Amino acid sequence: MNGLLSRSVSTKQKLIIFYIDSNDKVTERYVRVLQVHDDHILAYCYYRKKVRTFKLDNILSAGPIKKKAI
Repeated sequence: MNGLLSRSVSTKQKLIIFYIDSNDKVTERYVRVLQVHDDHILAYCYYRKKVRTFKLDNILSAGPIKKKAI
């Protein structure tokens, strides 16, 4: 997963992540990763419309956003 997160920084690719929030709820977020650190990422969250910090331990899965077929 770290490779995907790091690659998305350079390509500016939007990702979908499933994340455990501070209330222990699983949330789905669409993000653009800005920085990857040892224990967290800094990413623009399209849901909150803000730059947010996400703990790597709380990210359950991450992947590229699939484009819808027309």
